[in-house]
Parts: sequence; C-alpha cells; structure tokens
Amino acid sequence: MSVTEEADTSPDPDRSQEKSKKTKHHRRFRAGAYRRLMLTGLWRTIVRRPAFWLSVLAVLIGFASGGAAVLFRLAVDKVQHLLYGADERLLYSAMSALPWWHLLLAPIIGGLLIGILRRLLLPERRILGIADIIQASSLHGARISLRNGLGSALNSVVALGAGGSTGREGPTVHLAATMSSWLARKLHVTETMTRTLVGCGVAAGVAASFNAPIAGVFFALEVVIGHYALSAFAPIVIAGVVGTVLSRVVIGDYPAFILPELTTPAPIDYPLFVALGLICALVSLAQLVAIKRCNNIFNGLDVPHLVKPAIAGVALGLIAIVLPEVSGIGYEATDLALRGDVFPLALLVIMVFGKVLATALTLGSGYAAGIFAPALFVGAMIGTAFGAGLNAVSVTLASDIGLYGVVGMGAVAAPILGAPISTILIIFEMTGDYSVTTAVMIGVAVSCLVAQSGFSREFANGFFAWQLRQRGVNINAGREDGIIRNTNVGRVMRREFSTIGPEASYSEVMDKLREAVWGELFVVDNQRRLIGVITIPDLNAAALATSADVNTLVAGELCRRSPATLAANDPLDLAMETMESARESHLPVVDSMEHHVVVGFLHEHDVMTAYYQALLQARAEERGQRYEHSGHTHV
Repeated sequence: MSVTEEADTSPDPDRSQEKSKKTKHHRRFRAGAYRRLMLTGLWRTIVRRPAFWLSVLAVLIGFASGGAAVLFRLAVDKVQHLLYGADERLLYSAMSALPWWHLLLAPIIGGLLIGILRRLLLPERRILGIADIIQASSLHGARISLRNGLGSALNSVVALGAGGSTGREGPTVHLAATMSSWLARKLHVTETMTRTLVGCGVAAGVAASFNAPIAGVFFALEVVIGHYALSAFAPIVIAGVVGTVLSRVVIGDYPAFILPELTTPAPIDYPLFVALGLICALVSLAQLVAIKRCNNIFNGLDVPHLVKPAIAGVALGLIAIVLPEVSGIGYEATDLALRGDVFPLALLVIMVFGKVLATALTLGSGYAAGIFAPALFVGAMIGTAFGAGLNAVSVTLASDIGLYGVVGMGAVAAPILGAPISTILIIFEMTGDYSVTTAVMIGVAVSCLVAQSGFSREFANGFFAWQLRQRGVNINAGREDGIIRNTNVGRVMRREFSTIGPEASYSEVMDKLREAVWGELFVVDNQRRLIGVITIPDLNAAALATSADVNTLVAGELCRRSPATLAANDPLDLAMETMESARESHLPVVDSMEHHVVVGFLHEHDVMTAYYQALLQARAEERGQRYEHSGHTHV
C-alpha cells in the first residue's frame, strides 16, 4: 500500500515577501520611467521652442556686449592716458596741470586721425550711432554693417581719448548692436529675432556702461524695439543682467556718477523742480539748435572731409585751454558739481555755455557721435547753478544743491534723448533713492512736456529723431513702414496684362480693350518694350486731338506715350508716391528703366493689401506670434 503525500498548500512567507518587493520595485521602475519620459518630453518641448534658443542667444549676446563695453572703456582710458596722463575720472585735474599748447595740440591730432580713419573705414564718411540703430531696426530688418560698427567704435575711441565733448554710451551701444546683428545674420534667424537680438545688445551695452540693468532694458524697449511684448522683454532682460554682471566683475560695482548723500525733497522744492524743468527744456533746445548750426557750418565749408574734424579739434583745443572741465566725457567735473560747494555760481553758468558749444562742435563736425554724457553734464551744471542761485537768495529755498543737479541731469537728458522713462530709471539706479526719483520725475515730465508743446517741432522728439529727419528718414509709421520699404514691386505685381502692337488698327484696339484687364492696354514693340498705354479716356483724347478720322489711327497714334512707370525692383513706398503724383490707380511695371520691357502691372489695391499684410505681421511679431499671410502678395 502506497501512501500518497498531500501537497503543502500553506503560503510561504519568504516567497510572498519577495513577490511583494518585486511588485513594488516594478511600480517604482514604471513610475521612474514615466517621470523620465515626461521630463524628456518636457525638455524636448522646451528646446524646440524659439523662445528657449532666443534666451540662450541673449546670454551669449549679454556676455559679448558687456565685454565690448568693457573693452571700449579700457581702450578710451588707454588713449586718454597716452594724451593726457589720466583716465576719465581724473581727466579734468590732469588737463588743468598741462601747458596750453598740449591742450590745443591733442584734439587737433585726434581730429586728423579721425578724418583718416573715417575715410578708410567708413564708406558714408560719418561715425554711426544710436540713430542708425533705430533706423536699421525700424526699416532694414535690424541689419547693421559689422565693418561700419567696428570703424565707428575705433573713431569714437580716438574722439573720446583726444578730448572730444561726447559720451561713450552711444558708441558702446552701437558696437553692441552691431555685434548682435552680425551674430543674427550668421545664424540666419528671422527679422523678428534679429530685432530682438539687437535689442539685447543695446540693453547689455547701456547696462554695462551705467551699471544700470533696468535702464538698459527699458532703453532698448523704448528707443530701439518700440514695444514691450513679452517675446522681446524676457531675452532683453537676460542680456541686460548678464552685461551688468560682467561689467561689475571686470570694472567694479559702482555707478557712473559718484553722488553725495542727498536730502529728501521738502514740499517747497517741488514747485521749484517745475521751474527747473522749464529752464532745462530751453537749455536742451539750445543744445540741439547749436548742433544743427554747427552741422550746417561744417557742411558748408569748402574743405576736404578729411580736414573737418581737425578744424573742430582746433576749436575744442581753444575751449579746453579756457575750460578744461568741459573736455571729454566730463564725469569728474559732474561729480564735483553735484557736491554743491566746489564750483562758484558764475563758473557753473559759464560751463553750461562752454559744454553746449563744445558738444555742438564735436557732433556737428562729425568728430564724434555720442550725446548722452554731454546732456547729463549740462543738466548737472544748470541744476546745480539753479540750486546755488536759490541759496544765494535764501538759504532756506533749496534743500540740497546736489539734488537740483540730479534733477537737472534728467530734465536736460530726457528731451534730448527722446527717452524719458529710460532717463528716469538711470537716475534711479544711480541714486537708489525713491524720493530723489520722484523729484527727477517732476523735472523730466515738465521738460518733456515743454519740448513737445511746440517750442520747436523740429526737435520735439529728440536728437535721434532729428538726425533721421535730416537724412529724409521717417520712422513714425512704425515697423510696417519698414516692411513696405523692403518689399519690391515685383513681389506683389500682377502678371496678367494685355498688350498690343503699335501698328494695330482702331478696331483691333477696341476689340482688345473690351477684354483687357482693368480696361488698359500696353502698347509694346516686338521686343515687348513699352511704348505707351491705351484706355478709353485715351481714345477720347486722341479723337479730340486730331481732325482725321479716328478709325484710320493705329495703336501707336492712339496711345499715351511715356506714361508713369515702375521698375520691378522699386520699393512699394516709391510705388505709392508715384501713383499719387501720377493720379493713377494702376501702373505698368517694367524689368528696368534701362530696357523698359513690360513684366506686369501694379494696382493700388495690391499696394494696400501688401501694407495691410505688413501691419498684421508687425502686430503679430509684437505679440510673439507667427503670422502667415493670405492672398497673392509675398510680403
């Protein structure tokens, strides 16, 4: 008899525990895999977005622009040491100890060198600045020549080092914008991204120059970009911060001006700030008028362009002999004036006139291109003089002479630059005092209001806008106007048109005219070269102009010869002007004005459609959206 053993079905604790561990491990693995998958997907989503790469490029541009600002500053210091034995912080003291012939000779040598460099490096024979950035950003897709940018920077180094009454901020900003534009072209990014990257360079340049990242950001948005869309705001902020950090590491963490501890404004001061703002508006206008007059004088001189900076150098040297305080950037004299008790009242007033004249000679002659620092200098002197004058009347009128100097800096610079917000922020970052900033806001508001109220329409929008108007450039229409300027007629013209030979009879003309597009025939020769156009009014005019039977006339006799014509490579803004002057709603388009071969025609509807598409495109770009146009245009 065999005994069958029953299988043990009782649970095994060790096996159950192992199985539970495997299950938990599997669950953790799946959870980890899911998290890794989600993170991988999130990362892929992030890196595929243009905003991510724009931010990465903003960091690179921040480093590059901040580095350019630092190198530019060090280069100016080297030239000043070579010519005067001191850098900007001690330039006035060093110049005061030099003989008169040295002060006269240094800017003349600088002018001769500028003339040579300008001829060799700058095709337009002028030093470029912030106005050129605005023009490029608004009308030319933010494309800036690297050669012109580097040449202008080198010229500006010589001008500043030789004692020209100018600022380093404008050349620094232009150099930073040039580098940003060059990088954008190398990467083949869109015009929108190019414009944003140029704004990044501008922000980093201003931030590194003034140790003022907030002001740098808003200057780029206010002056260059022209809008505050988040798509541009974020990378510009990144670039401004990076440029500031780099400048602080290399040069040091201190503001552009060394300000004394300022007193909080008393209630009685605020009406006086209004009066100071009015005076500063008039002074800023005087500065711009003086620049215009000097510009006209130097343009009218019958001497080679090579010599004109040297002639300005003679005048600058003579001014330096009498008033060394106004030479160069003027930071040392500005710092001394803001203390309130260094310069007497009469000397402060004389320095205002001297600086206005020196700046007009420097900028009007093409010696240099920066106006930011001179405006701050003039504002500091007129504000300090105003405060000193109040104290001369009564010691209780002005709370702090230095405070009035700071208000004057903002009130003169804001209308000259056409950038009130940026100016206020620069002052705020220099002082770090909210109460002082409110005083500056009052002065800036009054000064800008007066400047815009009709004292001078020519200078109502500041120095940069005036420079652009002098070149026949109008940026008031905005970004869409730039798109129109950069769109050729050939891209939007219609290619369906009717032609007829010059020997065609009257009946043939009538038959073809009934079927013609827009009721117009183009009379062409056997090589399709335009002879004239025929419309119904042209037939009526031909019938009235001849005593012969109209039926005997041929197309060559019936047509209106030498009509208004467009070339395929003409910009649309020229097409609009031609249509308006010719009083025509549509015009023939030829391949070129030389060959005159008909290739199409342009109707005013096509121009308006292109303009509308450009408007929509500009608004979409401001919102950070991609716009895909519809219709037959290729804008």
